[in-house]
Parts: sequence; C-alpha cells; structure tokens
Amino acid sequence: MAASCGVTFVDVLKALERISPFIHKTPIFTSEQANRKCGRQLFFKCENFQKSGSFKARGALNAVLKCQQVKPNVNGVVTHSSGNHGQALAWAAQRANLPCCVVVPQMAPDVKKNAIRGYGAELLECGPKPSDRNEACDKVQDDRNFELIPPYDHVDVIAGQGTIAVELLEQVPFLDAILVPISGGGMSSGICIAAKTIKPDIKIFIVAPKGKRLEECLRTGKRPWEGPPQYLDTIADGIRLQQTGYITTPILMELAEKDVFEMSDEEIIEGMKFSFERMKVH
Repeated sequence: MAASCGVTFVDVLKALERISPFIHKTPIFTSEQANRKCGRQLFFKCENFQKSGSFKARGALNAVLKCQQVKPNVNGVVTHSSGNHGQALAWAAQRANLPCCVVVPQMAPDVKKNAIRGYGAELLECGPKPSDRNEACDKVQDDRNFELIPPYDHVDVIAGQGTIAVELLEQVPFLDAILVPISGGGMSSGICIAAKTIKPDIKIFIVAPKGKRLEECLRTGKRPWEGPPQYLDTIADGIRLQQTGYITTPILMELAEKDVFEMSDEEIIEGMKFSFERMKVH
C-alpha cells in the first residue's frame, strides 16, 4: 500500500525489526473519565514515554541505521528541527556512533536545545524562517558531506513512524479508528500505511491546530499551500508547520479520512489539563 509514494508496509516491518532492540514498546493508557466525556472507548498510545521523549525516535533511528547500511562510510547526519526531531536524531546518531548536527530556530525552547546538546550533537541556531533552516542545513551538507535526514518527508522516517501502528494494533486489535496529530505528516502517513494494511476497514482521522487547511487538501486532492512553508499561531509548538510534505501528502490523500479535526488553543489546553490532572500523564 502507498508503494507509489515509495513507502510500503514491508518497509514498516523492516523498520520495526531494525529499531526494536533500541526503542520502547510504549504502553496503552485508558481513562473511564475520558470515555464518559466522549461516549466512546478510548485508548492512548503514550509515545511521550518513548526514547528522547517522543515518537520521533522511531523514524530518526530507522533512517540513521538504514543510512549506515546503504552508506557504510557516511560522515555524519544533519537535520533542521523545532526540537523533537532534533533530539531524536541526536539520540539516534549517538547510538550509531555518528557525528550529528542539528539546525534549530533561535526561538525553540531551551529545554529542547539542551536535550539536543545532551545527546552529544552539535547545535546550530538559525533565524525564524523555514528558508533559514534550509540554508543552514545545505551549508553543513556541502561543507562536511553529511547526510540530511529531514523531520518528516523521508521514506525511512515515515516507515519508522509507521511502527507505532503495528504495536498499537497488537495491543488493541479491535480498534475501529485512530486519531493522529499532525505537523509535516511523517507519523500520520506512516500510521496510515501500516494500519490500513493490517486492518483495511480502520479509519485514520487527522487532528491539527486551527488554520492547517488539510481538510481542503484531502477533499480536493490538491495542495492548497503556495510559497515557502508557513507556521501556525498555536500553543502546540511541536506541530506549528502549516504544510504537509510532498511525500506525505499523497499518502494522506489516499488513506486518511477526509474529515480533519482542527483544534483551537483553548481546546488543546483543555485536553492538556485533562491529561495532567486526571490521567497523570505529563
């Protein structure tokens, strides 16, 4: 499935085999209070307990290990990130004994910058525009011959993120729908490929900050975003990117539901408070 975009379920299974010795199989949490509020039975896949603190470790590690297989003499890896992918790639490169450089916008939270340095990566700060990130990454690639591993629009990153769905459907095989938050679409597209192969009738719904315009994209089959990447004004700092990727978007068009749940900052804060206060998940 989704072979036309260069990522298949076989790629996801190979990714799972590749990364399983090094990552956590994250737990499933339930909440009777959440069930009552929604009128449905809910299951929460806690990727916040994953290595480096997010699901990003899956895709980053798969991409790094695959890169080493294909290019045994690779000099190092580089990426740009608002924080989570940068931490994940720094962790993955440390595991693989590879040099790593992460380009981070100056306004990224210090806690994320410190974590990137803590994993042994070099951190380069850049301006706030997406073009600033790309220019800094291009320079590192040219000067040091490092391999670029972007946050989402990369087949091995997508395959790594798809391993979430394989685990989830082993843990809760009777699921009829999965809701996935989105930025560039690496996790959501990977989950679409894996989940729809394992269980073709399952529905994948995307959850996004207000202003994403993804529903327009999924319904028309056309990318509504023109020009350079833009950032949304949202409290959800890890998913501020408005556009989805050139690899990820066709996968979402093919496999995700057309209805997209766009959430306001007030709704996101309410959900965070519920998670902290009632589920004790931080």
